[in-house]
Amino acid sequence: MKKNHWLLGFTFLFFVCSALAVPQQSDAQVIQLKYSNFFPATQKHGILGEQWCKDVEKVTNGKVKVKYYPGATLTPPAQTYDSVVKGIADIGLSIFGYTMGKFPMMAAIDLPLGYKSGYVATKMINAYYNKFKPKELNEVKILYLHAHGPGFVNTKKPINKLEDMKGVKLRATGQTSQLAKALGAAPVAMPITESYDALSKGVVDGIMCPFDGLAVWNLAEVVGNTTRDFGCAYSSGFFVVMNKDKWNSIPPDAQAAIEKLNQEYIEKQGKLWDEYDQEGYNLTKKRGNKVIDLPPGEMARWVKAARPVVDDYVKALKSKELPGEEAIGFIEDYLKKNDKIPF
Repeated sequence: MKKNHWLLGFTFLFFVCSALAVPQQSDAQVIQLKYSNFFPATQKHGILGEQWCKDVEKVTNGKVKVKYYPGATLTPPAQTYDSVVKGIADIGLSIFGYTMGKFPMMAAIDLPLGYKSGYVATKMINAYYNKFKPKELNEVKILYLHAHGPGFVNTKKPINKLEDMKGVKLRATGQTSQLAKALGAAPVAMPITESYDALSKGVVDGIMCPFDGLAVWNLAEVVGNTTRDFGCAYSSGFFVVMNKDKWNSIPPDAQAAIEKLNQEYIEKQGKLWDEYDQEGYNLTKKRGNKVIDLPPGEMARWVKAARPVVDDYVKALKSKELPGEEAIGFIEDYLKKNDKIPF
């Protein structure tokens, strides 16, 4: 009888241990990732990033889980790319232009080439990457790229002609700092997260950014004018990249699911840029701010003044034996075929 009790107890203990062991083994197989995004958690770009994290877990059937760090709480925007390379963050979203000179081929996106919509800019930057596959991005896994809508000059005082730009202190980063200089302004580099305070305190007189920035970062409160010049409107390239070792640790079926998801998010991100541009435009008009449309003759003067920025870029890439002319040609052709003003 004692033997039967002992056997029964042992059997019960065996099943309990087996049951406990299964979830522990399963948990060990889950790949945990950290995602750094500088957009605030409550802002639509920040919300979209969080949704991507949830969708990754869903499409991989729980094999991959992503802990989300919005609002630059894990890494500062200018350090996000290197943080991903080093494994401080596993995934990161930021802007190529925050590290001037680090991404010579991707810097072409920021040039004043006449952008008209964020959706087309986003589709274009992914097509551009797929065509050229710049070696400067070989340290990471590219998940997807995106780019904002046309960037304009937003200032406290009205800018009606090129001469009005002389000496104006403009927040501008990356290639846009060269554009600001070419138009006669004095560029001041800083992350957009610092721009509201800089404008409100008079550190800068204006900012180069698309309409979306007037809504996303509340900049409509601290600027009163937007000079809309589609002729030399620029964009800024954004990246969502992943640490290569972490990517290679993900099973092939989960990788394929994430790749498919990324294609969906290119569409979502592009449409969101245009949605936010419309919101920023409506907000600035509602506040009584001026939107100044340059007449064709004046716009041609701005385009002419800005062109050396493009030419200098091509020369710089040629000196590095990189295809600058081909890069610019690709972007200009893409925009001519696809770009339309959404509103």
